[in-house]
Amino acid sequence: MSHTDEFPTLADTCDFLKSLEKTSVAQLLADTKRSGAVAVQARSGVGSHREMLELLSTIEAKASPDILTITIDSYSRLRMFDKANQMLHTNPEGLNGYPLVAHGWRRGRELNRLTKQPLDIRHGSPIADRLFKTAIASGITSFEGGGVSYNLPYAKRVPLEASLASWRKIDRLCGVLADRGIIVSREMFGTLTAVLVPPSTSLAIGFLEAISAARDGVQCLLIAFPQGGNTLQDIAALRSIDVLARQYLPSGPPVYPVLHQYMGPFPRDRPKASALILLGGLVAKLGGATKVVTKTYEEAMGIPTTEANIDGIRLTRCALARMFDFMQLDESAIAEEMHWIEREVAELIDPIVGATDLHGAIIEAFNEGRLDVPFSPSIYTQGKVIPVRDPHGAIRYLSCDKLPFSGDTRRRNREMLRETAAPRESFREIQDSIFFLGDKSDVYQP
Repeated sequence: MSHTDEFPTLADTCDFLKSLEKTSVAQLLADTKRSGAVAVQARSGVGSHREMLELLSTIEAKASPDILTITIDSYSRLRMFDKANQMLHTNPEGLNGYPLVAHGWRRGRELNRLTKQPLDIRHGSPIADRLFKTAIASGITSFEGGGVSYNLPYAKRVPLEASLASWRKIDRLCGVLADRGIIVSREMFGTLTAVLVPPSTSLAIGFLEAISAARDGVQCLLIAFPQGGNTLQDIAALRSIDVLARQYLPSGPPVYPVLHQYMGPFPRDRPKASALILLGGLVAKLGGATKVVTKTYEEAMGIPTTEANIDGIRLTRCALARMFDFMQLDESAIAEEMHWIEREVAELIDPIVGATDLHGAIIEAFNEGRLDVPFSPSIYTQGKVIPVRDPHGAIRYLSCDKLPFSGDTRRRNREMLRETAAPRESFREIQDSIFFLGDKSDVYQP
């Protein structure tokens, strides 16, 4: 079994999926949304096949997540499949995820057959069509990422033309599968760099990818938003997803809001980390997320153990319980925040969505700085937008640079940051904002 195996036919793959008698992620999300519940998913991925199966089986048996994750290793993400294969046979413990392409689709099918819950692929690949074909051949019909969100936060020299073209192949294949009755769930990675991502930047890129995917035939869309740390802003951003979906995909496929629990530097102290995980569950519940992707109390230390993953799932489920139904929110403040988030998203993407060539307009916007990803390593984005936290911990634009924001939008960001540093004095301010919920001992001291 290796990445040189020929892929099975689509007919064979469809027959395999039907033989599983397993609820798809698409069906699970529809049922979850209908019931008003929140589906729970943990991240997980190790190098060897035996250990990956053991990890999935243990998490499933002891924590009962709604969706199981196969996180792909870094070599495979960058299409270094030969290196991943070499590591698999010499030092599988050195891999930071499961090299699905190196293992081959037959082992992917084995993971599928021996687990009860549906599987989801999470990776970070700018050019992902080979990985996607392996996942589909494995019978895995849930796949995260997009041509912007899995390029600019992860890669330095991958042109947007190449990544967008790769992901269009993926989405068109999703359309072909949909015609055969196989619905692939496509989640847009709004987390981006996970470093001070303003809600409107996250949602703008997520919706541009979703609009593109829908036009190419995708029939199940998820817009993921990263918990930023200010509860009111996070809830407002999550609730805005449904509003924006009605505006930009009014007759398209279903769109499900997803919360990624806090993606910034985590506290090393276990009680503080656990409190942050509980808060993430509450934000998902109060924000109307259809799915929440969990974190663990070991997040600050590296790849979490199975036990920590199980604990994160259980703690998140506690936050989703009815015991917290009593909580009351400042609904007027949330509505105000939603208004400005939705306005910022519209100002960012309306000129692009209306273009004849959507993908050309996306590339041009990044070239000109009308779209930007803060702290991106890519040479294909300007990287001049500077976000920081306001006095309440919400993420605002300190410098909008060339983003096409109106005067009112720019003025509001300045007003919300009235007690923060001026741009030329912002280095310490950015550090403090990044480590807002993490350990200050981790902050670089010049």
